[in-house]
Amino acid sequence: MEKWQLSRRAALKAMLAGSAAPFIMRSTAFAGSCDAVVRIGAIVAPSTMNPFATWGSFWPTVFTYDFLVSVDAQRHSDRKGFAKEWSVADDQLTWTFKIWPGMKWSDGQPATARDVAFTFNYLKGSMGKPDELNAGWNNTEGLDNVQSITALDDETLQIVTKTPSRWPIDKWTMIVPEHIWKDISYADARSTFRNDPPLVGTGPMIIAEFQQGQFARFTPNKYFRTGQPKTSGMVFNFFTSADPIAQGLKSGSLDYGVGLTTAQWENLAKDPEIEVGQSGIEQRDILAFNTAIGKGAGSTKALQDPAFRDAIGYAIDQKAIVDRAYRGHAVPGAGIVMPVATDFYSDLSDIRRHFDLKEAARRLDAAGYQDNGDGLREDKDGKSFQLELITGTSSGTYETPLAAVQLIAGWLGEIGIPVSVTQLDAGALEDRVSAPAKGGGGWDLLVGQSWPSPNPPDILKIGKSGDRQNRAYWTNEKFDKLFSEVQATVDTKKLQEQVDQAARIIYKEAPYIVLTYPLVLEAHRKNCFVGWGSNGEMMSQWSYFPFDRLTPP
Repeated sequence: MEKWQLSRRAALKAMLAGSAAPFIMRSTAFAGSCDAVVRIGAIVAPSTMNPFATWGSFWPTVFTYDFLVSVDAQRHSDRKGFAKEWSVADDQLTWTFKIWPGMKWSDGQPATARDVAFTFNYLKGSMGKPDELNAGWNNTEGLDNVQSITALDDETLQIVTKTPSRWPIDKWTMIVPEHIWKDISYADARSTFRNDPPLVGTGPMIIAEFQQGQFARFTPNKYFRTGQPKTSGMVFNFFTSADPIAQGLKSGSLDYGVGLTTAQWENLAKDPEIEVGQSGIEQRDILAFNTAIGKGAGSTKALQDPAFRDAIGYAIDQKAIVDRAYRGHAVPGAGIVMPVATDFYSDLSDIRRHFDLKEAARRLDAAGYQDNGDGLREDKDGKSFQLELITGTSSGTYETPLAAVQLIAGWLGEIGIPVSVTQLDAGALEDRVSAPAKGGGGWDLLVGQSWPSPNPPDILKIGKSGDRQNRAYWTNEKFDKLFSEVQATVDTKKLQEQVDQAARIIYKEAPYIVLTYPLVLEAHRKNCFVGWGSNGEMMSQWSYFPFDRLTPP
């Protein structure tokens, strides 16, 4: 989900210009309590229901379209996508997928392996053309390594890759019906075709109405493979802030809300009619250094020095940031692999830095960044410097508390490195951190967010040379070689070794200091529905769980 990333990042795209709260308060069509219509709210701003044309439509289209496999199906045995099961041959090139037998699209037409083959070949056929489908959630990334995608029969799909790769099961492409999309040109698919409701999908909830900036209304899919959902429908309300979400939960106009602030969450926890929860997600809140050389470089060459960056790492107290800025609703940061990516996570305990301002100062001295007696350090050329720290919330991510930025600026000031802070909105932030060749750069430090999928290549893109997720503009040949090896590896044990090596390179070179792994705060009302997930995950960030199984009490 480039909730900066391709990955997930994308599920909570840009903020809207105005709040949808008035709609919630005025609506007569969707108001009322316990009428078997589920009402949810989140900070999200989809502009179109066309997954080929935008990153911002993950919510709500994920409730209507299935992935072939992707994240949740690999984590949970009861959350399969379009494919019921899958396997890879001994050559690690040939993947076979068994599609659910007898599955139908929501308009009653058969949903088969041929629709999957069409979706991927539709993307593949656009490659290299002026209207290549590379502008949205459904995109061509990775298809250059695919030899063929073939429907062997209605229930069997075969994907053959050129080199070993987990791409066939990790790719998050939404499977669309051939009979709807076969006559849509590439030019229209990536731009003007809005895919207006009612949509045709295989998910449990079908988008029946979409009002940009307000809501998406869903009806249950009577052809859903595990049976029509028990609820009468769903309304997904779009907001620009968490305030109306908290208000809606309190008043009963919302059944579920996500993206709450700590104060709202703690207040809602006192309400006997509401259950709160916090879920681990793939987001990493980071301090990035501008390591660019030449165009887009920062204000001092010190940023290009691993010894300088390593020393700064000793001046960052991740636990204090969690306790004081996040009020406990985060996990202290370590390496670039987040804890929810359980197959690949390591806390790097054997090489972890510890918070020690004196040690940070000692390392700066040793690296040649001396204080000449005025309390301010100079670079190796004897020039004083002040670092500009930019911060903001990237589209599709949860906000990093400003208190975290203030703590970092304070600690750096204590070791003789003055910091000025520039706070930016999502659009301005994106412009500043874009590639220098596209006009980005010129800043020194960044406190921001990265939300990839838990798949190894996505996790590691933050360090890949030239990748748009590499906000530090960092380049390391050894890391890039490991990245290429990860892309060509299927075996989990071997992947674990490769990812660990790559994570250690980044930790030691320190183009990033991982501050925290934030927890998403959510809440639901107890009175109208049962079947919500556990406190650790009320709602999946990668699929339609639990809205395929909610029932009135």
